[in-house]
Amino acid sequence: MSEEIELVSDSHGLAVIGSPSAVERFLAAAKLPSTELILSRLGTVSQAGSSVAQAGSTLAEQSGRWVKLTKESAEKVQQFGLTPTDKPRVSHAMIGERGSIQSWIQVTHGPGSPTALLTNPAALSGAAGIMAQYAMQQSMAEITDYLARIDEKLDDVLRAQTNQVLARMDGVDLAIKEAMTVRNTVGRVSDVTWSKIQHSSATILETQAYALRQLADLTDKIEDKARVDELAKIVKTAEVEVSKWLAAIARCFQLHDAIAVLELDRVLDAAADELDQHRLGLEAARQDRLELISDSTQLLLVRMGVAAETANAKVLMNPIQSPAVVRSTNSAATEVHELRQLLEIESGDTSSESRRWGDAAGEK
Repeated sequence: MSEEIELVSDSHGLAVIGSPSAVERFLAAAKLPSTELILSRLGTVSQAGSSVAQAGSTLAEQSGRWVKLTKESAEKVQQFGLTPTDKPRVSHAMIGERGSIQSWIQVTHGPGSPTALLTNPAALSGAAGIMAQYAMQQSMAEITDYLARIDEKLDDVLRAQTNQVLARMDGVDLAIKEAMTVRNTVGRVSDVTWSKIQHSSATILETQAYALRQLADLTDKIEDKARVDELAKIVKTAEVEVSKWLAAIARCFQLHDAIAVLELDRVLDAAADELDQHRLGLEAARQDRLELISDSTQLLLVRMGVAAETANAKVLMNPIQSPAVVRSTNSAATEVHELRQLLEIESGDTSSESRRWGDAAGEK
């Protein structure tokens, strides 16, 4: 079997495709953690005569691994000399094994290499769609871990309140899980399966809008308070409430990704020629949701920072409440930063330090 492997990269991940031994040696040399990339889906497209299915039958014989592009792995991928393709935001390269990772990189073939499987436009579209699914499934798994950590922090009362909010989406969750099970068993998303979930986005969007509105209300209340005793009450409430609404937002984002995974399968099966544009459309919609979450949480962070500054400025007259305000804002800000980092939204450290009463008195 050929020792050449193919690399396909988008903005979220790297697919490594070739013989199992070549793929394993390359990833070991590059020191890149990876997960199995199942390519057989490309060979199950139901459209008669589909070029995707024809290419997929060949790809199914290959081994595939998927690497999430973190800051560290993205820097390594830049060394591989990938060439942009005619598929938006997708790059490709073929390399051959000669021992060290440096040798791998040096033996680079252009996209016109006659041995390249993924230079077939239809197969490349399918591979890009599958890579998008893997990126979203990775994010979904990370959100599941995040929600478990949040749940451990909540007391019984707050946990019950959080469950009440998330209960709005229990039906959606069950429908998606059923669709995923059928998809994994059958290998495709049929008309019947898709009909059970295609209207679920409305419920998710409604819950997301409600959670964002609650965060906005907390933000407005913090801004409206000038007295330290009033700030102490509202930021204490925010410290408790923020976790609940952030958990709801994360759950909404997770379910949106789950629907998108199924939606890409549906398009691949029903209208493979539209897969590239649909993938880009889903990515744009996902980015819109991220920007909405980013704007809302950033404003909350700013308001809490101002509250901490206000409290510190009045510590002489409020030696107990002022430090309490700073502690509460820092606690809530930590929760916000955790969600932003989870969703890969840029988030710096904006924690505040309590101003000591003695320091303030000495300045008078």
